[in-house]
Amino acid sequence: MVSTSNNLLQDLLELTRENLNIVENLKNQSKDHLNWKENLESWSALECIEHLNKYGDFYIPEIANKIHTSKHKSSEIFKSNWLGKYFSKSVSYNEDLNKMKTFKSMNPLNSKLNNQTLEKFINQQHQIIELLNKSKNVNLDKTKTAISISKLIKLRLGDTFRVLIYHNERHIKQAEKTIVKASK
Repeated sequence: MVSTSNNLLQDLLELTRENLNIVENLKNQSKDHLNWKENLESWSALECIEHLNKYGDFYIPEIANKIHTSKHKSSEIFKSNWLGKYFSKSVSYNEDLNKMKTFKSMNPLNSKLNNQTLEKFINQQHQIIELLNKSKNVNLDKTKTAISISKLIKLRLGDTFRVLIYHNERHIKQAEKTIVKASK
């Protein structure tokens, strides 16, 4: 994937704002709907959001640190590599959601959750928006971040943002579908 850095950041800003708005609207749902589960192994809407909070806890400080310490000035073009394409495609939302195994440390199943889960996510999205804006001053190809599954694997900053934000969209859509089922 080759695009201008500005187009990539603009697309990711829009998607982050959409994700943020959807979760803001979840605050209007009853506690019962937010905690409803289709079965014992499925996630409630709040568990979907808590899963994202756990990833945000890793990625937001990682991205902030790499932007702050980057010595690479911004570049007009962003070019994803095979690894970035693989990870961002694997976590992207699609209609027939392919089930993925979640790392135990990132699995919120049977957590006791409430509206604080939504507030934390909302706060994280504001931080991501701020980081997307700050990243306009660094090179999205040459600035690299670790990923949550291994500090040894590094992704380009543009790809890290794609993975984080596409992953957010995936589980927010899952939360929305859960709320619809809970309402029936």
